[in-house]
Amino acid sequence: MGVRPPQQDDDEPDAIEFGIAALDARLSEVAVEYPTDGETIRRTLGDTEIPYNAAGNTVSIGEAIDQSGKTHFESEQELLNALHPVFEEMRESASSSILMQLRALVPF
Repeated sequence: MGVRPPQQDDDEPDAIEFGIAALDARLSEVAVEYPTDGETIRRTLGDTEIPYNAAGNTVSIGEAIDQSGKTHFESEQELLNALHPVFEEMRESASSSILMQLRALVPF
């Protein structure tokens, strides 16, 4: 007797993107010319919400840029480097909250 292998559902991603990976994916969908400033990025991405943790909590691109303290970016890598600490801080603060700790215990 054999067991059928699980069916592959190609509609769902293999991994959840959040933080810099999610931002990088959004940036690859639009044309941003560097050097640029925060306002141009806001206009280009619109009201895009970027997830900053696997639970799906999000932050607007404008708020993330404001929290970075930078207004000018010479390259996409400089933008990603500036926003990385912002996403990490948000992720860590969300995961340390009592509610997030309780959600981590529940499998749904």
